Amino acid sequence: MPKRFDLIVFDWDGTLLDSAGAIAACIQAAARDLGLAAPSEARARHVIGLGLEDALAYALPDLPPADYGRMAARYRHHFLARDAELPLFGGTRELLAALQGRGHRLAIATGKSRMGLARALEHTGLTAVFEATRCADQCASKPAPDMLLELMAELATAPERTLMIGDTAHDLQMATNAGVPAVAVAYGAHSPETLAPLAPLALAESIAALAAWLAENG
Repeated sequence: MPKRFDLIVFDWDGTLLDSAGAIAACIQAAARDLGLAAPSEARARHVIGLGLEDALAYALPDLPPADYGRMAARYRHHFLARDAELPLFGGTRELLAALQGRGHRLAIATGKSRMGLARALEHTGLTAVFEATRCADQCASKPAPDMLLELMAELATAPERTLMIGDTAHDLQMATNAGVPAVAVAYGAHSPETLAPLAPLALAESIAALAAWLAENG
């Protein structure tokens, strides 16, 4: 069956890597380090995928912007202590290999920094799998369309031949803003109740369900 999508763009945290819970816990720990009331887990998970300033403004609305650097440093302290141990979701390697085998080009659009993503790709051994990446310190953060627009330009792919896959409303809104169809995964940072109203093509409950949908519709 002919491919519907030439380029498949994945979010990283909460989509391919089982890290949403760890990220939320590190945000909470960093807030406590600064003597602040930690945000709820739901509030901390909501900001996953956003750039630093947008994430802190939402997670800790009373934090003065002058303290964003201190908060970011404490977050990095906690996250770096555990990021090498964070696993890929089961079936991720097989999914990516199957997509490559069917001729899809793969890319990443993530709220991580360039250094953070490079480290994560090295830890997981997936550096060579993705032809291009965009991170929050390279261009405007989600839900702005810039990451997808730049990836499509770099890889010479039209919006209708591109698919975004992510676990947050930010991913789906970015796709909409870029004119790109999207699939949501329901096992990451945002709940199915948050994702469904944004009308993704599908809402996958697991990597296995995502792989099955892509095999039939990708």
